[in-house]
This record gives sequence, structure tokens and C-alpha cells, in this order.
Amino acid sequence: MKIFFLGLSFLCWAMMSLNASAESIKVLTTGAYKQMILAMIPVFEAQTGHKVSMDNETAGELIKRVKSGEAFDVLILTPQALKSFGQEGVVESKSIVSIAKVGIGVAVKEGQELPNIKTVDDFLVALTRAKKVAYINPASGGSSGIYLDQLFKSKGWSEMISPKAFLVNGGYVASALVSGEADLAIHQISEIVPVKGARLVGPLPEELQNYTVYSGAIGSKALKPQVARDFLALVSSAQAAQLMREKGMTPMF
Repeated sequence: MKIFFLGLSFLCWAMMSLNASAESIKVLTTGAYKQMILAMIPVFEAQTGHKVSMDNETAGELIKRVKSGEAFDVLILTPQALKSFGQEGVVESKSIVSIAKVGIGVAVKEGQELPNIKTVDDFLVALTRAKKVAYINPASGGSSGIYLDQLFKSKGWSEMISPKAFLVNGGYVASALVSGEADLAIHQISEIVPVKGARLVGPLPEELQNYTVYSGAIGSKALKPQVARDFLALVSSAQAAQLMREKGMTPMF
């Protein structure tokens, strides 16, 4: 009995020691990379015992939040924005690493006939036939919405698209298909794949395609810099590469 209690006491001490050594970090990420972070958090926590909290936003809104002084340990954003933040001393410049790139895709509601979008002309036909076209509101700072707005203007399609545009301020654009608010959705592929009830038709024709690259960096004021480095190393490792592909992204390492 005495041995049992001694063993139990040791187990409790070990658990307390583990909890005492566990750290917590905060990750800020753009929406397109959200699913990857959510998938990697339990892996990291199981491997290290540390905790990770995550918050996501459109690239534009995330930049505003960081500029306003929001604290973070790891930041996932475009390389241009991270380079600028590195020059300003907001992130550690030497920590910036390219992680993945993602293209823009087209989606319809599950069960709906799939439009042909192989060529630019095919894509234009699909846009013309659609009653409501959902995409990110450019004013919200979403990279795909900004690009599409510029694309429609450059192609002379804005007058046709404008009356049928269903602008989404953030989150998953393809959700508008499930709710019946749109019958065609255009968004980054990694943000189409997770939406149940929506089906990815395919990427935009290559002549119209736009890839967004995502990189990661450690905050210069990170409270737990080593834990942050370990997490960033995991999400940019071979262990994460296959998962990226499954979620519609292409590894950049």
C-alpha cells in the first residue's frame, strides 16, 4: 500500500511538472491557411505538450490588427507583408519562411451540374449563366476578392458581374452555395475544400489564375519565441506537406 501511494505521488508530481513546463503561444493567420493551422495544432500539442491558440482574418484585416499592436507569437501572412513587418521590427526578419501557395478555384453546390471552366471563354460562359456569383468583398481586404475585382475590370466583365455579385466580407465564400445565396462561388481553393455541401469544380484557367504565397514568421515580441519557432518548423515541414496538398495547397519548401 505504501509503494502504491509513493507511485501515485510520483505520477502526480510528474504530471504537475509537465503542466508547469507547458507553454502557450498565439498564432495569427489569414483565412486561406486556417485549415492547415487547425490541423497542425493537435499534432503539435500532442508532440510537445504546449498549447496553441489561433485567430484568423482576411489578409487586409490581419495587417490592420498587427499594425494596431495586437500581440502574437507566430504570424502567417503574405511574404510582402511579412517583409514589411520585418523592416519595421514587428517580426524577426530572419525567421520568415515560405510555406505554401494556393490558387483560386470555382465551386458549385453539391449535386449541381458542373460548369466547364477549362478555358477563359468557358469560364466567361459559366459567369454569364450564373444567377449569383459569390466572392470575397474587395473592400474587406481578402486577396482573392481584390484580384477578382481587378480581373473583371481588366476583362471588361464588371458590368455583367456587378448585378449578380454576392460579396462576402470574410469566411468561406462557398457557404453561400449551401445557403442558396449564390449558385457559383470563386475563392481560394483551400477555402473551398472544407465547405460541406460545396463541390470544387476546379481551378481558374491558367491564363487567369493568381497564386497567393503564404509565409510564416516569429513575432519580435513573442513571449515564447522557442515554442513559436518549433511550431513554425512543424507547419513548414515534410510532415505537413501531404496535408497541404489534401487541403488544396502546394508546399513551398
